[in-house]
Amino acid sequence: MTAPLLPARIERSLTLIRLGGLGVAAFDAGFLTTYPSRAYEVAGFLVATLATAGTIGLGLLARRDLDAPAQRLLGRVGFVHDFLFLSAFVVIYQFEPGAPIRQVMLFVVAEGAVRWAMRGALVSAAGAAVVLAAAEAFRASRDFGNPDFVVDHVVLPALVLFLTGAILGWLVSSLRAESARATARAAEAEVLRDRVGRRADILDATNRCARALASSLELQDAFAAFARELTGLLPYDRVSLVMAQDHGEPRVLAVAGANAETVLPQGASFPATPLVKRVLDGETVYREDMADGRYPEELEPLGAGVGSRVLAPLSLGPIPIGLLAVGRAEPRSFSQDEIELTTLVARVVASAVQNIRAYAVERATADELRRLSSLRADFVSLVSHELRSPMAAVIGAARTLHERWRELRPDQRESFLTLIADETQRLADLIGDVLDTSRIEAGTFSYRFAGVDLEVLVRDLVATAQLGQEDVLLVVRVNAPLPSVQADEGRIRQILRNLLDNAVKYSPEGAVVSIEGGVEGPDVVVTVTDSGPGVSQENQSLVFEKFGRTKIGGAKPGTGLGLFIARSIAEAHGGSLELASQPGAGATFTLRLPAELAPARHGQGEDVTALP
Repeated sequence: MTAPLLPARIERSLTLIRLGGLGVAAFDAGFLTTYPSRAYEVAGFLVATLATAGTIGLGLLARRDLDAPAQRLLGRVGFVHDFLFLSAFVVIYQFEPGAPIRQVMLFVVAEGAVRWAMRGALVSAAGAAVVLAAAEAFRASRDFGNPDFVVDHVVLPALVLFLTGAILGWLVSSLRAESARATARAAEAEVLRDRVGRRADILDATNRCARALASSLELQDAFAAFARELTGLLPYDRVSLVMAQDHGEPRVLAVAGANAETVLPQGASFPATPLVKRVLDGETVYREDMADGRYPEELEPLGAGVGSRVLAPLSLGPIPIGLLAVGRAEPRSFSQDEIELTTLVARVVASAVQNIRAYAVERATADELRRLSSLRADFVSLVSHELRSPMAAVIGAARTLHERWRELRPDQRESFLTLIADETQRLADLIGDVLDTSRIEAGTFSYRFAGVDLEVLVRDLVATAQLGQEDVLLVVRVNAPLPSVQADEGRIRQILRNLLDNAVKYSPEGAVVSIEGGVEGPDVVVTVTDSGPGVSQENQSLVFEKFGRTKIGGAKPGTGLGLFIARSIAEAHGGSLELASQPGAGATFTLRLPAELAPARHGQGEDVTALP
């Protein structure tokens, strides 16, 4: 029977138990026991002394760092030590009638079970039964009150020892079996932990690739960072990112590695071959040897020095949006784990690319919203200013008339009334612009189409504008008789008046504003050219937007709605309103209207609602 290797702490615990038992035995023998003769007393103390010395020696050895054979030998010596000294105590103290000295053999049985499980427990119980029989025979041979050999003194205690040993042996065997299973599971857990650790390292590296891909809003910069990170995770000689097109051939979005600038470079397109279609259907394809000639489309990457490659789909859920191609120069150079890793990386790449795209869209939307918010804020400020000035003038004039009517001369009264009328009209025009803008956006801006003599309309507006100011000279030139156009005369008048007002407003004193009319192909064209500060190229689209105003020319009154309304009206008539200008060289606005516009269903004078 091979002694199992017990932990040193158990051997030390047995030493403490032995010392405790010896202490109790010494107290009982010295103070509570009456010996029949001096020989028994000497024998008891001698056994106790030897047991104490042996226990101390075993304890000292148990504290040392022994190898496995020495520890097993120490276990055997310790068991023999306990068995012999306990047996001696049982035999010596048989002179005490009814004393439970025989029960100390349970310690031997328990120790045997701890050391050798079921076999140790049963063998220890058998040895203890022999000791009990010898002790009973010794008692019967002495005159201790009952000279007869009592079988029950042996059988019943031995039965208890065997049952106790069987229970303890089963418990220890079960414990060791569970311990073995726990050890096996711990070893398996260690293996799994290593695998999980490796997977965690792979996931961490994959996340680094994802973070690298998301490190820039520019896809090419992000892909370059991703390619650098991918080298440490999945070594490659060439890697490329191919995007599927809704209508058209797949296109190389980004590429890095061997011959990246010459063979299928960034932006190159190629046919959607059966191999590519398999990948775009969601299948990861491993081409272990591209030189086998199975797919003619692989000649180009083969010429780039790629001998084997993995094509993994870039999938957003069930929808592939492209593929990731990772290639190496050597054939059959990818393991199964690397193929699975490429598939995982492709999924991460797909999400990151989609995130970059979504962020770009959201950023553009946010920029537009900020721009519109800024324009609205400017508009509120402008409208507040535009409202405050005429209202202050109207209120001041009205109060003056109310308080000093009788003191004022008739011409002064007429002047104040004219001021009130002009400023009220200015307020009405401002409110009209705001209402027109709202109707245009809502699609409820109505028109009444009829024949309009554009030349007469232009000359009337110029004459009226010239009478209202003397700082700028207005010159009209009509190159040829202008044909009549089908239009809403009031709306066309609104466009031209806005253009003339702007030209006068931004032209310096003494300048000339030129208004020209003519025919270009099927269109009637009216141009208004001023001598103002001009508009830079980047600001020319701004002036046609709602609330759009440039900083050139100083602070001029206005809401920035006039040109937006004018272009909307022109487009509703099937025409256009364009601007040509250079900073410091004035501006030319060109209004184009079709000479024949009105549809057959629009009779003369019929109301029509133009959608924005």
